[in-house]
Amino acid sequence: MPLRSMTGFAQVRGQVHAQLAFALSLKSVNHRFLDLHFRLPSDTDAMEMKLRRMLKDKLARGHVEVILSLDRSGTNGVAINRQLIAGYVEAFRAAAKEFAIAGEPDLNVVLRMPGAMDSGAERAGDELETAVMARVEEALSRLNEMREEEGRSISTELRARMVNLEKAAAGVEAHRSTILRSYSERLQSRMVELLGTQVDKERIMQEVAVLVDRSDIQEELVRLNAHVKHFRGLLDQGGEVGKKMDFLLQEMNREANTLLSKTSGLAGEALKITEMGLLMKSEIEKSREQVQNLE
Repeated sequence: MPLRSMTGFAQVRGQVHAQLAFALSLKSVNHRFLDLHFRLPSDTDAMEMKLRRMLKDKLARGHVEVILSLDRSGTNGVAINRQLIAGYVEAFRAAAKEFAIAGEPDLNVVLRMPGAMDSGAERAGDELETAVMARVEEALSRLNEMREEEGRSISTELRARMVNLEKAAAGVEAHRSTILRSYSERLQSRMVELLGTQVDKERIMQEVAVLVDRSDIQEELVRLNAHVKHFRGLLDQGGEVGKKMDFLLQEMNREANTLLSKTSGLAGEALKITEMGLLMKSEIEKSREQVQNLE
């Protein structure tokens, strides 16, 4: 399955009969889970349930709006429910007569009653549902085509970000020996300053070696490169990998932060490590912005 963005739009049109046509629109944006919202004509609850099942089978994540619009070519596209309105008016006048209250029914109130206005969907009945359901697959196919097209663009950008991240990691590795030497010299100088020259120099060197080893950034670089390799594997795999990618980028960011904390305060050549570490964090953040929109 190709990599998909969660952003897309698709619309299909159909004809129910000579006087009634429809347009079914699907609009999708990014969301942590699959969040379906329907804007359908009244009395189409059964159709909504079928649409919901189909969308859950085809989509994994995203805020999806499903809009069904009706187009009536006749002049009688909207009718009134005469039986319902007549019943309400009759009950109103009977109550007014019984309790001796003067008044007439308010037509604005009556027409706002559920079922008082017939939009055309109610009269179309099963015809509308059959016509719409016959076009849902096409709408979903168009939506996923758009999502896949954007997914390819995002994949291209993410691969470029990973190349930049690897280059920065290689640059850090190239300066690693300089960092260790700088850190070792600074520690020796500081310990001699604090403890004086009477302390065994060999003992100072042993302590310095331990501290330098703890401050080595080799482990962070190894883990970072492993995460990048795993990330590329997910790009090749495709499908529903957005959450996995986001987790890997969080881990990459953790390694970059640790690397920067271990090399903070060093001067000279070691300052280049800080620049590269900040470059890493920038590439990771830009990658996360794109991954947030992947299914």
